[in-house]
Amino acid sequence: MIRMILFDIDGTLIESDGAGAEAFERVFRSVFGIHGAAAELDFRGNTDRGILQAFFEKRGIPATKANYERFCFAYVHWLEQLLMERGGRTLPGIRRLLTEVSGLDQPSLIGLLTGNIRLGAEIKLRRFGIWDHFETGAFGCESETRNDLAAIALERGSRILGHRIRGEEILIIGDTPRDIACARSIGARSIAVATGAYGREELEKHGADWTLDDLASVTGADLLNGTREQP
Repeated sequence: MIRMILFDIDGTLIESDGAGAEAFERVFRSVFGIHGAAAELDFRGNTDRGILQAFFEKRGIPATKANYERFCFAYVHWLEQLLMERGGRTLPGIRRLLTEVSGLDQPSLIGLLTGNIRLGAEIKLRRFGIWDHFETGAFGCESETRNDLAAIALERGSRILGHRIRGEEILIIGDTPRDIACARSIGARSIAVATGAYGREELEKHGADWTLDDLASVTGADLLNGTREQP
């Protein structure tokens, strides 16, 4: 049985119509005086800290705590504004699925495993009214690499549940090969969904337990049991 389910955000839970990447671009321009940098960076499955580190290295900017804090302060301002302007949506099946899992007789712990900084994650998910479904998580402000976040999430989930969770009791759901790899790094099961930047055919090459077009036909019981026949 799955004891903890961890969701990625962008391309898995929501589509923000590019608000996150544009917020990075606005900060690069307004705080660091650099135009067009966001287009040169890979956001797919990366962490905000990792993306920022790549930006600093590429542009020769010191990766100091002060520069990191300058970025974060401006980023959350732009992100909130752009989300209001652009709209966006929750992806197919998400609202129903979160409600179903929470309503099960023995629900799994629901958390986030996301490259977003924590406040960025909260801003995005509050915008779409689903933040309160998540009891724990690991966030992109905590490490440059997603595999580190998987280990952090495992430790936090174990503390909440009061016992050490085994890898096979964790299900990680995401839309990129990096989500699949981070699940593998802790021995967790994984679902890859083709609702983000990667198509189903590309995701299938990376060996997730399930690879799906979207989560519209998945039930809460499917996730809890960690099994489902491939369509």
